Amino acid sequence: MTELKPAKSYTLTFITLTAFLLVCWLVNVSLGSVQIPLKEILSSFFGSTSKASWEYIIVNYRLPKSFTAILVGSGLSISGLLMQTLFRNPLAGPFVLGISSGASLGVAILILGISLIGGSMAGLAFSSFGLAIAASLGALLVLFAVMIVARKLKNTMAILIIGLMFGSLTAAVISVLSYFSSANQLQQYIFWGFGNLGNLSWTELALFFIIFLMAIGMVIGIIKPLNSLLLGENYAQSLGINLKRTRNIILIATGLLTGVITAFSGPIAFVGLAVPHLTKLVFKTSDHKILIPAVAIIGAIGMLLADTIAQVPTSAYTLPINAITSIFGAPIVIWLLVRKRKIHF
Repeated sequence: MTELKPAKSYTLTFITLTAFLLVCWLVNVSLGSVQIPLKEILSSFFGSTSKASWEYIIVNYRLPKSFTAILVGSGLSISGLLMQTLFRNPLAGPFVLGISSGASLGVAILILGISLIGGSMAGLAFSSFGLAIAASLGALLVLFAVMIVARKLKNTMAILIIGLMFGSLTAAVISVLSYFSSANQLQQYIFWGFGNLGNLSWTELALFFIIFLMAIGMVIGIIKPLNSLLLGENYAQSLGINLKRTRNIILIATGLLTGVITAFSGPIAFVGLAVPHLTKLVFKTSDHKILIPAVAIIGAIGMLLADTIAQVPTSAYTLPINAITSIFGAPIVIWLLVRKRKIHF
């Protein structure tokens, strides 16, 4: 475990990252298929632009999309940090519990199972609201199953294996549904799997934010137990940490974050696995009091940059967000890890 430095030594780093986050946010809102001057972007924040169409694009599309990117990047990064701490495994990410696979299964049943349910449900499958409900139900189902199994297991690594098995099981069911589906249904499911940050209305974004805050509140309450877990479960118990309660809170918080993100934005890979490592390389600490806000800010910056690249400024094309996070993120992490030659854990 790396050194726990005083929080005040990171003040300048946090100020710099926050300023960079603001810059990335302004750039993300400014760029798109329609060129809008930065002056007009700033004016729209006060309810006035020279063109009504610009104001509509900014208020109803670009602002919700940018806030979604911030929540998705922060949520996935915090989830990844929680999983890596709980399992003490640098390869653990927010999707190891199978919750994202459960959300994918819910969407697959809705989209790919339409032919079995009936044509009257087709309209629901093509709506973002219907996809979000299906993904949420699938994620909750797997989360409850993992929680039930976790109550009967004392070994934390066994929970990791159970989560991977749930993921394999849901993937098998999706494969069966895919085999009996039409080309159009498969295409819609594949497009959902690419990930999308631009589908949320302000109402859906508000619901997303409420669930995000609930999960973050849980995480803040277990910062001390999280630090204790870095030295092993036996050490944590010797300090009086309620291991079962802490583990349940971590599972629930991760489930809420991963479930709501997958429900509203699709399965977005790489971010939750990589950002905690990048953050530890920057801050050189394992103190979760520092790491939790740090991974949230760096994760938000990463998603804003990825979305800015994905929307191909001045073009009508939008690239899959999943592809961007991996194409640009993976080489950066590989370079940093090779350069540092050490993973702080």
